[in-house]
Amino acid sequence: MELQPPLDDRTRWSAIGQCPIEKAMGLVGSRPAMLLLREAHYGTQRFDDFVERVGIAPATAAAHLRALTEAGLLERATYQEPGDRAREGYSLTRAGSDLMPVVIGLFEWGVRYADGNDALEYSHVGCGAPVTVNVACAEGHLLSSDEVAVRVAHD
Repeated sequence: MELQPPLDDRTRWSAIGQCPIEKAMGLVGSRPAMLLLREAHYGTQRFDDFVERVGIAPATAAAHLRALTEAGLLERATYQEPGDRAREGYSLTRAGSDLMPVVIGLFEWGVRYADGNDALEYSHVGCGAPVTVNVACAEGHLLSSDEVAVRVAHD
């Protein structure tokens, strides 16, 4: 990755407190938060199911679900299973759904570099091909990290 002027002089600027990565990690940067979001992407709605499927204490799940809801990534939603009364659960908001590439990217990286279980894969519902996460420019060119520059955004 290349820092372009004036960003290439790291003694003259700091991203602390304003970096989008820092802000995003403040919302989703904990293990429980990402695993709860993974479960929400998999369709989990019920509190008890989140607790069981993530393997965390109810108090921890409650705190993180509340924080993710307050951050606008999840919303409280009413659901009803056949034969049961209506209940309150959680569902992804648009902001939460927009984290899908991050969730899939972490999955791919975990399989490749963190000895993660590769018994599952993400696939395209339409054709069945495996799903991958790539970085592309607005023109559609796939990029490697050495082809990406960080520059001051222009209005």
